[in-house]
Amino acid sequence: MKQEQFLNVVSREEAERRFHAAIALDPLEAESCALTAALGRVLAVDVRADLDVPGFSRSNVDGFALRAADTYGAAEETPKSLTLNGEIVPTGVQPQVEVAAATATQVATGAIVPRGADAVVMVEHTDTDGGNLLVRRPVVPGAHVAHAGSDIARGEVVLRTGEVLTSRGTGILAALGIDEVQVVRRPRVAVVSTGDEVVAPGKPLQDGFVYDSNGRIVADAVREAGGEPVDLGIVGDDEQALQQMLARALKEADLVVYSGGTSKGAGDLSYRILRERGNILVHGVALKPGKPVVLAEVDGKPVVILPGFPTSAIFTFHEFVAPVIRARAGRPPHARPSVRARLPRSVASERGRTEYDLVHLVRTGEELTCYPLGKGSGSVTTFSHADGFYVIPAATERLEAGDEVEVTLLGPLEPPDLVVIGSHCTGLDLLLGLLRRRGYTSKVIAVGSQAGLDAAKRGECDIAGVHLFDADSGAYNEPFVDAGLELVRGYGRKQGIVSRDGKRAGRMVNRNRGSGTRALIDQLLDDGAERPPGYEMEVRSHNAVAAAVASGRADWGVCIQNLAGDLHFEPLREERFDFVIPKARADGAAVRAFRELLVEDETRRLLREAGFQA
Repeated sequence: MKQEQFLNVVSREEAERRFHAAIALDPLEAESCALTAALGRVLAVDVRADLDVPGFSRSNVDGFALRAADTYGAAEETPKSLTLNGEIVPTGVQPQVEVAAATATQVATGAIVPRGADAVVMVEHTDTDGGNLLVRRPVVPGAHVAHAGSDIARGEVVLRTGEVLTSRGTGILAALGIDEVQVVRRPRVAVVSTGDEVVAPGKPLQDGFVYDSNGRIVADAVREAGGEPVDLGIVGDDEQALQQMLARALKEADLVVYSGGTSKGAGDLSYRILRERGNILVHGVALKPGKPVVLAEVDGKPVVILPGFPTSAIFTFHEFVAPVIRARAGRPPHARPSVRARLPRSVASERGRTEYDLVHLVRTGEELTCYPLGKGSGSVTTFSHADGFYVIPAATERLEAGDEVEVTLLGPLEPPDLVVIGSHCTGLDLLLGLLRRRGYTSKVIAVGSQAGLDAAKRGECDIAGVHLFDADSGAYNEPFVDAGLELVRGYGRKQGIVSRDGKRAGRMVNRNRGSGTRALIDQLLDDGAERPPGYEMEVRSHNAVAAAVASGRADWGVCIQNLAGDLHFEPLREERFDFVIPKARADGAAVRAFRELLVEDETRRLLREAGFQA
């Protein structure tokens, strides 16, 4: 079948305008909800109190109910003497004796204050002398008394339509004796994953197949937006099955979300079924990631087909689907805060498409620096690890190092105790895991040794992990440490060639530019020699090299010995993996804790057990 191409790619703003014009955005109808299940629900009506809280004047302390005027002038040396009424009032008991002038009644915390009394004196400010009470400290009217209706007055609006019920709100409802409340019905959102290659988690995975992460991500994102996901599972690339699934989804839900089936390839059928059944409003938005998203309306209900790649799927979900769910759930639009940050390196972009770059944020003095994650739309982790994103306008082809961008935050910006930028190593993972047990959080940005060293020079990190070899001196790391930086010795490790058959032949897997391992590889390859097949296949970690060779995606590569496993390992070089610390950050509590941890005997033992020279 001939592949069709995208038709009429539109801007994000135009896509949203068309979508919103064709669907309902008003809150759904109200439904009754038990108080025990009301947390997080949106109120559909104002809640008015039909009783006072408290419903009686209540003592806030253990003490004696009396008339405040009878205590004026009381002091430790000259107490006021009052006659004790014979009654003692516990909680839940109606007082029988009115408090007259110059008398007092003993009351418990939470008890009803007897008629005639206008204050309570604390028991520790009194003594008893037979049938008399000696008051050694004066009180004012209302002291230690919560008057009836002082918290909530009968007829008062205590919660308003559209409020999201928190534990504080449900507490108010409970205090009013309300056990059911009218809330906005949560929109039911059918979640469907498509594709012959998609497998449910927990089932065996064959080559060429992938686990369905999108279904889980989308279903939980629906909950976060205030909806109720209806998980309809996975449908293969079968037209009849997809038609039946659409009919079921429209019957059971208020909104339908597919993942996959947007690119109009020969195997992608979902969009064709929508075209026959309903109204396709948008197919293709000038976004990166997310260009192939489909926005449609079928039988008056919104239907969205998200791209299959995880980052594209979740990004377009938050751009186009989440706002509709929030509106139908009665929730206000989600206002995302933003911050200004600088780029540490230049970024190229494709003209003609608005690009959204997901980033890590790190603090540099009074400024923020943003590191693009750069894992691509097929990455499962990119969106979950990002602090936010910035937008590259469609007409912009390049942003330069040092340019300032506006970063929209994806959640609260909670700076870690320790920012580590530089080379990846499983030994570093071990150290940071030990540090976490001591209460210190960390963020790791794996950009390679040279980029980590540069980040340390700019003061963008607390620690940079490095393994840089200086050919002139034959030393590791120390020749690269400038003034303003300090080198902290880490541990040794072995780099070598991993293969399945012991041969350095066939397709290689390379490391990313800027990494110490990439520098080692380039040193080993003869200048001017033809690069081996796979040289352009770059991965960002030693784990990825070993995995690529073990799975057969590559025949050989260079990684540390610790990860070789059952692969053949040919040693190339023993090297140092050390840490560079900006002197301006050396006194930070987390940095000090890291340095102390690094020299402890138990830490060195664990590193040796993991295969490092410590």
